[in-house]
Parts: sequence; C-alpha cells; structure tokens
Amino acid sequence: MTPTRPVITDISQLDLSQSYTYADYLSWKFSEYVELIRGKIFRKMSAPVSAHQIISGNLSGELYVHLKRKQCRAFAAPFDVRLLRSSGNGDAQIRTVVQPDLCVVCDPAKIDARGCLGAPDWIIEIILPSTACLDTATKFDLYAENDVTEYWLVFPLDKIIQAFVRSEQGEYVLVNSYEQSGPIPSHTLSELTLEWADIFDGVD
Repeated sequence: MTPTRPVITDISQLDLSQSYTYADYLSWKFSEYVELIRGKIFRKMSAPVSAHQIISGNLSGELYVHLKRKQCRAFAAPFDVRLLRSSGNGDAQIRTVVQPDLCVVCDPAKIDARGCLGAPDWIIEIILPSTACLDTATKFDLYAENDVTEYWLVFPLDKIIQAFVRSEQGEYVLVNSYEQSGPIPSHTLSELTLEWADIFDGVD
C-alpha cells in the first residue's frame, strides 16, 4: 500500500534545497505565492509596493485597450507560466513555473485553464529591490533560454525601462533604455507604441 503524502499547508513544510515539479506545485495548499525555476523554489519576498501596482495597472490598461478583439492576450500576475525547455509538458515533468508581472501571449494554443503552457512572446517584470537579482539575472537567462522574444525591465524608483529583444544567437540584446518622456515601441506588437509618461503616471 502506497503511503499517503502529507498535505503541504505551509511553505515551512518544504525542503527548499530539494527539487520539485509542477505536479508538486499543484498539490501545495498554502496561499503564499512561489515560483519554480529549474525545480527550485523561489519565494515572493514581500507584497508589491504601490509604485509597482500603479505601473502594472497602467501597463495592463494600455495593453488591454490595444489588444481588445485581437489574437494576442495580455495577462498580469498571479498567472502561472509553465516553461518547457528541456522537459516534457506533463505536470510531473515541468520544473519551471513563473509568474511574470505582465506577459503577452500571441498563440492561443498556449493558453489553458491553468495559465500559459510554453513561452510568452513578451514578458515585463517590474523591479523591486527584493526581486532585482532574480529578475535581472536568473529570469533574464531563463527567459532567453526559453525563447521569450521580448523582455522589459521596469525600474519604478529610477523610472527607467530597459527593452531587450532575443537575438538569433539566443541572447538578449538591449534595444534601448528609456529614461524620460517619449515613445517606447514594442517589438512584439509592431503597431503598438507606449508613452513613457503614461507608464509612470501616478508614480511619485
């Protein structure tokens, strides 16, 4: 008789040095948001600050209006993105589940009831001091490895946006760093140009 696995109701019950899968992730019953990257648990260290929420709302609003009645769709966290490079797509095979602040997915086949299965076309992460290393290093490499075409890093404190596009060699190339009022074009959505001032509207 197979022993019953204990129900995980608190992250403290997990061994953070161990490797886990999406099947494990689905079985956890705690409310804390975590991500899996190559099987390792990464905790959301703190609740988003107001500037983070304002920028996320501004970007979400702009993307929603632009993408209405179009094939591409925008999603805001919490939204599970299961990345499949070097793994199968079964729950017990998937070892990476992230929750980007915002992402745009243009292939409807990747969207299911549990989120996105496969790489989004465009990911935007809003950088906080507690997430800077994760977003600018670990996820930077992860997203390039998994064929995310466009990656934006938004820095609320400095009001800077760095836009990267994946090259044919599989590495991100900095397209531009936007630090003042003016247009910011999207590589993924060629007909979309956002305004720096609109993105940071309401951020002191």
